[in-house]
Amino acid sequence: MLHDILLVLLGLIVGAILGFVLARFYMKKYLQKNPPINEKMIETLMSGMGRKPSQKQVKELMRQMNKMM
Repeated sequence: MLHDILLVLLGLIVGAILGFVLARFYMKKYLQKNPPINEKMIETLMSGMGRKPSQKQVKELMRQMNKMM
């Protein structure tokens, strides 16, 4: 009986770890194909705040966003 309980717990732990790794891999792949924000969106947001961004500012902000992911 104790043996069965340990096997179930081991299965749950392995399943949770495997699920986490697979979900992380899938989300990284999805975000690379469909980035949540792009350069055009950044330009629109900065223009909406009343400033005209330079291309250098947009590239720097994109680099910071990609670094966070």
